[in-house]
Amino acid sequence: MTGKSRKRLSIQSFARNAGRMMLIIISVLAACILSLVGVLQLLSPGKPKLFVDENGRPLLGSISEKVFVTINGVQQGMFIKSKDDKHPVLLYLHGGLPEYFLTQRYPTGLEDAFTVVWWEQRGSGLSYRADIPPETMTVEQFITDTLEVTNYLRHRFGQDKIYPMGHSGGTFIGIQAAARAPEVYSAYIGVAQMSSQLTSERLAYDYMLQQFKEDGNRAMVRKLEAAPVTLTSGTPDAYLAVRDQAMHRLGIGTTHDMKSVVTGIFLPSLTCREYTLPEKVHLWRGKFRSGVSFLWEKILATDLTTQVPELDLPVYFFHGIYDYTCSYTEAKAYFEKLKAPVKGFYTFEQSAHSPIFEEPEKARRILLEDVLVGANSLADAT
Repeated sequence: MTGKSRKRLSIQSFARNAGRMMLIIISVLAACILSLVGVLQLLSPGKPKLFVDENGRPLLGSISEKVFVTINGVQQGMFIKSKDDKHPVLLYLHGGLPEYFLTQRYPTGLEDAFTVVWWEQRGSGLSYRADIPPETMTVEQFITDTLEVTNYLRHRFGQDKIYPMGHSGGTFIGIQAAARAPEVYSAYIGVAQMSSQLTSERLAYDYMLQQFKEDGNRAMVRKLEAAPVTLTSGTPDAYLAVRDQAMHRLGIGTTHDMKSVVTGIFLPSLTCREYTLPEKVHLWRGKFRSGVSFLWEKILATDLTTQVPELDLPVYFFHGIYDYTCSYTEAKAYFEKLKAPVKGFYTFEQSAHSPIFEEPEKARRILLEDVLVGANSLADAT
């Protein structure tokens, strides 16, 4: 055998071995993917957990359901949870991502006193549809949807008025809906209330940049300095890409103790058994097509202190002192200007952006002792 022949055989042998190795690697990866999908399927029966009595039987009069309703021509989903369907109705308006799955790790206990409706708004989570026309994702549409859901709940539960609780981006829609139709609401509750969000973003940016400089985190400093927040450009994509990561590292994001979006939000969303696997996929597809995403420029361009200077119903703001996602100081300044027949501002000393998840006992007490009776005895001293 000549040298050329031996070389040719050696190359062919190497190619065969490389091919076999590649096939093994692909097979292992495929097996891992199939196993992961199988595990996720097992974790995704999509059935709401029932409330049961001490004998394990469904609690009489309780509600635990996932329901889909056509709202202004689009099928929209919601979880409804209550230990007694005669409780007052609390409509939860989420921000950029539906948050029901977080109740696994951060139980609120709200269902003990309310019929809690975790509505997932047009284009988000249970209400995600790839064919929803982008032109329908407007502030006006979301306000109209909110009022339509409100009327559905009023009629279903036989209540003249309900309680809207907006959170973060949900406060932008919720407070405008309450201003438009105060007659259908008992009070308005803003959790991490937006005010002037562009100002809020600039305050957050300055704070984060300073903190990372003090900590010696050069990588985060470089990322932030490459994507400043300016009055002319608002919050560019580059800033939004680093914003959540930076906020969570500093404990000023979703919760004060949540340091990672992956472990704190993404993984818990995958393990929530009350969503099906496709619904979990839609949760994250909708994250980038949700109302807050579509309305972001409008939100930044709007100063709610002038857009909604007064409300003809009681108003309550719940705000975490560590919150920079929606500025604590800006929310307090808005509250002081806002005119309302009764109002209360409540500082949550251990919380960042999600007081009802971080300090649920305090939130429930305020709701029971102030909100339900139209008082403000527990509010911060003015």
